[in-house]
Amino acid sequence: MFPFLSDLINYLFGFSFSFPLPMFGFMVALAFIAANLLFVQEMKRKEADGLLSADTIKVIKGKKASINELLSNGLFGFVIGYKLGGIILNYAQAAEDLQSYVMSLEGNLLSGIVLAAVLAYLKYREAEKNRLPEPKEVTEIVRPYQHVGNMTFIAAIGGILGAKIFDAVEDLERLMEDPIGVILSGSGLSIYGGLIIGGGAVVYYAHKKGLKLVHVIDACAPGLMLAYGIGRIGCQLSGDGDWGTTNELPIPEALSFLPDWMWSFTYPHNVNGEGILIAGCEGKYCYELATPVWPTPFYETVMAFMIFGGLWAFRKKITTPGVMFSFYLIFNGIERFLIEKIRINPDYNILGMKATQAEIIAVLLIITGIGGVWYAKKSYKGATK
Repeated sequence: MFPFLSDLINYLFGFSFSFPLPMFGFMVALAFIAANLLFVQEMKRKEADGLLSADTIKVIKGKKASINELLSNGLFGFVIGYKLGGIILNYAQAAEDLQSYVMSLEGNLLSGIVLAAVLAYLKYREAEKNRLPEPKEVTEIVRPYQHVGNMTFIAAIGGILGAKIFDAVEDLERLMEDPIGVILSGSGLSIYGGLIIGGGAVVYYAHKKGLKLVHVIDACAPGLMLAYGIGRIGCQLSGDGDWGTTNELPIPEALSFLPDWMWSFTYPHNVNGEGILIAGCEGKYCYELATPVWPTPFYETVMAFMIFGGLWAFRKKITTPGVMFSFYLIFNGIERFLIEKIRINPDYNILGMKATQAEIIAVLLIITGIGGVWYAKKSYKGATK
């Protein structure tokens, strides 16, 4: 496994450098970038098709920088400088657990103050450069796709928050035993928590901006599925605990051409540090599972990419508003419900039946998606399929 991106680079190219960029975090960042690019493309297409329209806003041009603008830039600069300076000057300590260091109160005060001053000054100089003797109000056109950057940022913040909340609720005993460890851990992220909270925040933003929600959610559906698959690559490469149940079955003859790790895997050097000590290994990530398990993140990646391919291929043919997103919910729910059968997750007891949190949400997604298709077809009878 590759806890850090540098571990993968060293493995592939024979290098021997170390940089504490978590593999899972790197893949999540790539997932957001990919989703953003596809979201922008689909928003532009829907505007060209007349489904979304540009808006106009009034802005004041030529005014001097306000105190709030200078303070916000300065605060942002201080936080970044405080942490970056701390990481650079205390590299050995930060490299041991970068995420915990970033989330802690440790840093470098001087570098924080310097970057705060620099960013505040740059904002001041920018405003002075464009300052007019008499500020004037002008009208600007805002295209639908220009909101995607803000929506992606909101989805990232809300998604991470939701993922941690849902993961904590899923295993309250673990949260009570080690609340700080659970909150700061790079593992333990509920994808559905991120989808619900992050998605809800994006829907609220789109509503406030007057965008037609049904077309916005249709536009983001393919990108969401692709991002899910990319994120699962991060789970597989880092070994973050999202693996399946024990699998000691021999690989079927029909699949013997596949690498062994695609059938069962022990996740050596996993980022969670779970399992038994690897003989002769030194360092923090020296454990592997005692028995092989199903590599479920890999299976989810394959299924997610297949679903994305289908959604992307038929996106122009599915013209009934709301159907694209409904299909996304249905296929997402089916994929997750099936994979839960070979995954390790705590069960809830509901009316005598046992089900994981993900299974419950998956069933709700499937039902919601089916209901969405029915409602969309009923509400937009004039649209062609």
